[in-house]
Amino acid sequence: MLLLPGLLRRARAPPCLPPRRHLSRLLDRYGFVAPASLSPATREPPRAAAADSAAAKKRRAKKPPYRPPSSLDRGGRPPTHSDLPFDFRFSYTESTPASKPIGLREPKYSPFGPGRLDRPWTGLCAPAVDATLRDVAADDPLPDAEKELEEARRRERERVLGEPLTPAERAFLVEKCQKNRTKRQINLGRDGLTHNMLNDIHNNWKSCEAVRVKCLGVPTVDMQNVCHQVEDKTGGLIIHRQAGHLILYRGRHYNPKKRPVIPLMLWKPAAPIYPRLIKTTIEGLTVEETKQMRKNGLHVPALTKLGNSVPLLGLDMHIFNELIIKTSYFTAKNGYYGSLVPMVRDAFLADELVRIDCKGLPKSDYRKIGVKLRDLVPCILVSFDKEQIIVWRGKDYDGSLDNQMQKPSPSVVDSHDASVKNESGDQEQPGSDWSSDDCSGISCSNEVPDDIPIISNLDSSRTI
Repeated sequence: MLLLPGLLRRARAPPCLPPRRHLSRLLDRYGFVAPASLSPATREPPRAAAADSAAAKKRRAKKPPYRPPSSLDRGGRPPTHSDLPFDFRFSYTESTPASKPIGLREPKYSPFGPGRLDRPWTGLCAPAVDATLRDVAADDPLPDAEKELEEARRRERERVLGEPLTPAERAFLVEKCQKNRTKRQINLGRDGLTHNMLNDIHNNWKSCEAVRVKCLGVPTVDMQNVCHQVEDKTGGLIIHRQAGHLILYRGRHYNPKKRPVIPLMLWKPAAPIYPRLIKTTIEGLTVEETKQMRKNGLHVPALTKLGNSVPLLGLDMHIFNELIIKTSYFTAKNGYYGSLVPMVRDAFLADELVRIDCKGLPKSDYRKIGVKLRDLVPCILVSFDKEQIIVWRGKDYDGSLDNQMQKPSPSVVDSHDASVKNESGDQEQPGSDWSSDDCSGISCSNEVPDDIPIISNLDSSRTI
């Protein structure tokens, strides 16, 4: 009962309000006004301002969705036109118009992109002249328009090259393109001289008169074809060659602003289908004789080994010399196979079967090498089993044929042009600049000598 009055007094008392910070003495002394963001009561925006912001959002244009850039979008521009008179191919050294495929691996999608080039894509090339204008039954199926383009291109190349280089000018350019002087270099690999490499060569010619081209791999089996195609497609001149290294000169009157239009390929087209390289029965032999020849070919001592080098660590030099003498088992240096064709020709003088060890090489590479040997030696392909190239010289082989033992020779650059003057004024022998192997002859003309065979086709290594 004693607690009841106290409870009644508490109930009648007004509720206690929480202390307010703005009632502090600091407000009277400094006149501080708290910002609206610190006030406990949230202020609602006026209705008019809210309506204006909503209307502005409606009027604002929608941002278009992000579209990644594409090289296929021409933006309404017309297709590119090029005045180059030759057919555009992916590789000019590894395929020729003479070989005809038996099928295509994909539809005829142009590797230049849809609508980017005014030439149709036939699955093999983009011809300079419409194929429907050719007369197959005529003696010369080339139309007059294509002949005029070739003649105009020949005259233009002669004008750009100008007068021949003197020995001093040649020596200066060769020295300027050495590895210790410049890092500018174009690498030519297993695909050979590709179409996009033409654009790279002209880009290098903008800032220098000559460029170094390093050739390695399968194309080096036929360096004469490589030199001819490089000069023919670029319009330049090879002024120096040592093994697989070429110095390509642009010409005295070359103008980078008037360079030819070279459309780029956006992807590598699929290779067509060619007939099988290895037949079930070799022509002129029975099935049993073919099987026995393939077995014997695997037991023939290897002429050479292509690919990885022979391990010399811990091997006595006397034993290594006997190994070379007995089996001729050595490695083609740095993937340069320029001396492979003369080696096979010389081996056929002693034996009818030749085996080349290709362990470690890709299958497509040694099949392409086999096709080159078939056309250049010439010989008959027997087998590619166990990463070995086995070739047969044939029944009617005659080792005394002159065309099999001829060596390539310079075509335009004579010995007196290739000689270089030293500091004392004496002339050195031209052989100091050229390679010592049999296939190191320089090719510096528009045409290849008739005695030098041209590779028929390398894409035929891709069989059904």
